[in-house]
Amino acid sequence: MHRRRQHQPWSNWSRTVRCEVVHHAHPVNVEQIQAEVLRAAEEGERIRVVGSGASFSPLCWTDENHLSLERFTGIESVDVERRRVWVRGGTPLRRLSEALAERGLALEIAPDFDQMTIAGAISTASHGSGATFGNLATLVTGLRMVCSDGSVQQVSPATEPERFEAACVSLGALGVITHVELQCVDDYRLAVASRRTTLGTALATLEQLRRDHRNTELFWFPYADAVIVREFDPTRELPPRLMPARHALRRGIEGRVFRAMSSVARHAPRLTEPLAGLIASRVANRHEVLHAREAYPIRRYSRFQQLEYALPVDALGDALKSLNKLIKALDLRIHFPLEVRFVRGDRFWLSPHYGRDSACITVPAYADMAFDAYFAPIADILERHDGRPHLGMVHDRGADELRGMFPRFDDFCRMRRDCDPNGVFLNPHLAGLFGEALDR
Repeated sequence: MHRRRQHQPWSNWSRTVRCEVVHHAHPVNVEQIQAEVLRAAEEGERIRVVGSGASFSPLCWTDENHLSLERFTGIESVDVERRRVWVRGGTPLRRLSEALAERGLALEIAPDFDQMTIAGAISTASHGSGATFGNLATLVTGLRMVCSDGSVQQVSPATEPERFEAACVSLGALGVITHVELQCVDDYRLAVASRRTTLGTALATLEQLRRDHRNTELFWFPYADAVIVREFDPTRELPPRLMPARHALRRGIEGRVFRAMSSVARHAPRLTEPLAGLIASRVANRHEVLHAREAYPIRRYSRFQQLEYALPVDALGDALKSLNKLIKALDLRIHFPLEVRFVRGDRFWLSPHYGRDSACITVPAYADMAFDAYFAPIADILERHDGRPHLGMVHDRGADELRGMFPRFDDFCRMRRDCDPNGVFLNPHLAGLFGEALDR
C-alpha cells in the first residue's frame, strides 16, 4: 500500500474545499483498509474516505487522514440470473457502466456526473431524473463496510433493515463502504430529445412532462426566459454507426464554446442574457439515439459549485415562480442554467427524498465567486416550500435545522454514535451536521 506521511494538499472537484492532509493512503485490499481504520482509531485520529471530490460541501475535509479507494475498483462478482453485481466502492460510475455493458447489463438510472465513485454516489443520495426512479442508493441490495473497530460487516435490507436504511446514504459517517451490491437491468438504449420552451409553458405542463417520458429533466435559463426540456424514452432503434463519435465531437466543440462564454459572462455580467439565449439555442431541437451509459452523463467544461434542494413535487411550480421573482429582483446574473429533476421517494434516513416523491432544483454558481449572497436567499425560498438540502452540496444547515427537515435524523445520529462512538469518521463539518462536539 502506498503511504505518505507529509502535509499533502487536496481539493474537491470544484476547488472550493481545500485542506492539507498529513497522511494519505491508497489501499488495494480490504485488509489494508482495515489496517488504516484501526491505526487511526488507536492513535486517536480521524479518517475520511475521499473519492472523486464531487461533493461541494466539505464532507472530505480533514487535516489528519485521507483514505482513497482509487486503487480498489472493479466488479468482483456477477449473479447473471438475478442481474446483480458486487462492485468495489472506489469504482467510478463511468467505468462501472462500461463494465456492465460488456456483460449486457446497465444501471436502471444514473446521475449526470459519471466521475463519482459508486460508494460516494450512494452515500450522498446522488440521482438522475425520472418520476418512477429513486436516487442511486435505491439500486443497492447489499453493502460491506469496515467499521470503526476494524471489523467488516455486511448489511442488507433482509438482515438488518434499519441499519441498511441508515448506511446506504450515510455521508461516510458510519464506516468505509468497501463493496456495493447493485440490482441491474438488461442493457438498453434511449431516444433523447431536447427542445426549447418558455418558463410559463413549462410551468403549465409540469405534470405532463414528468409523467409522459421515462426520464425528464429541465434546464432553466432565467434571463433568456428559456427552458430546455430533455426527454428520454426507451427505443429498439440502433444508434447510427458514427453517432458515438459525432456525439463526442459535438460535446468537445460545445465545451470550448461554453468555456469561452463563461469567461465573457464572468467579466461582463450584463451580457448574461444574450449569452444564455445563445447557449439555450445551441442545445435545443436535437434528437439522438444513445446507449444508456452515454445518455445520462453531461460533460462539465467549467468548474462551479452547487446548491440543491428536494421539494415535494406539488410545490415545484410555486417554487419556480418565487425563484423567478427573486432572481430578477436581486439582479442575480448567473448564466449557468438551473436544473430541475424528478426523483421517486425512498426510505433512506439522510436522503432528501425520504418518504416522498421529489422535484429537485439545482442552482449552480461560479466556483470562484462569493456565493452567500446568491445561495442564501434561494435556500430560504426553497425551504419555505418544504425543501430539504442535498447534503453533498453547498449548505450551511446544522443539526437543529436538519432535525426538522429529515424525519429520521435523530435515529441516524443515535446509530452513528453506536457505530462510531469515538468519532473516527467525523470531521468538523460532520460534527456540526450531527450536533457533536469535537474535543480535538
